[in-house]
Amino acid sequence: MGVEEVLAPTKILVPSRMTAAVLYGSEDLRIEQIDVPALSAEEVLLRVRLALTDGTDLKVWKRGYHAKMIRPPAVFGHEVVGEIVAMGKRVDAKWRLGVRVIAANSAPCFRCYQCRRGQENLCEDLLFNNGAYAEYMRIPGRIVRENMLEVPHSIDDHSAALVEPLACVLRGIHEMEVRTGDTAAVIGCGPIGLKFVRMLSRRGVRVIALARREAPLEVARKLGAVATINVTEVADVAAAVKALTDEQRGPDCVVEAAGNPATWQQALAMVRRGGVVNFFSGLPKDTRVEIAPAAIHYSEIKIISPFHHTPRFIREAMEAIRRGDISAQDFVTEEIGLVDLPQAFERMKARSGEIKLAVRP
Repeated sequence: MGVEEVLAPTKILVPSRMTAAVLYGSEDLRIEQIDVPALSAEEVLLRVRLALTDGTDLKVWKRGYHAKMIRPPAVFGHEVVGEIVAMGKRVDAKWRLGVRVIAANSAPCFRCYQCRRGQENLCEDLLFNNGAYAEYMRIPGRIVRENMLEVPHSIDDHSAALVEPLACVLRGIHEMEVRTGDTAAVIGCGPIGLKFVRMLSRRGVRVIALARREAPLEVARKLGAVATINVTEVADVAAAVKALTDEQRGPDCVVEAAGNPATWQQALAMVRRGGVVNFFSGLPKDTRVEIAPAAIHYSEIKIISPFHHTPRFIREAMEAIRRGDISAQDFVTEEIGLVDLPQAFERMKARSGEIKLAVRP
């Protein structure tokens, strides 16, 4: 019997009530006392050690809902690291009370048409889970089985909570089929764009980062960007990017991570002939973007728009963090309490310079 098994607690006391951030509608987030979730036989209860804010949560807060992930009123937040404090009777015996874990925000069914084709991110019964902005969080049985991982001792809480968004980025890079020595342009230097900068750079890709403010461009340079462009200071963004590439032909691939129609058009305008455009950002429903089909066809531009992650990339993200490819110290700009979260989203809306905030309940 190992030391961890000897020291593992046999029972952890859990209160009946907890503090949680409950979303009621557009920009209506309230800190409340609610019941600690009850568990079914296959579920796990985590004591939340730390949750991170991200762009998706900011969009959900602004809109007041997410068609696939959350319907108010509900506790939200999904980038989480916690420790197991209660388990249902049918949870796999490999799990123990007190173990530190990350739980992804979804799990596929592995039975539907999409799953059988290896496209688990498009699962016809994709199970989503939210609730990280609380003292305790229930993890559904399917996520426990397929997408909950123990956190190695060498990984700190802040970095462990990066697994879910990093998994999305790693899958996006996989779909781009980049090569060592390629040049990539990353439009938008929010948390996701900066992760693309870092992970593409780690693959030997020459990265040009674009943003509207100097502060995130400075971070992009620190994370490996060989060149940066403040788009507010150039008249023709596409031409400015092409000028930084061999023979001004344009980058081999472009990641659009800013999330507006204008940057979608810029991405198509700057990529080289035969290149790849990754429309990673999601635009609001009914958004329309004007494109020139002839330019896409005769230049043979490949367009992809990767959505979400799969269990494979959750595991690859954990390994990338364990290796030190990416660390929270480059992304987490502040730690706050749960009661400070409503005001924090107001600050994030105003773009006050935050990248990611760590929320400790």
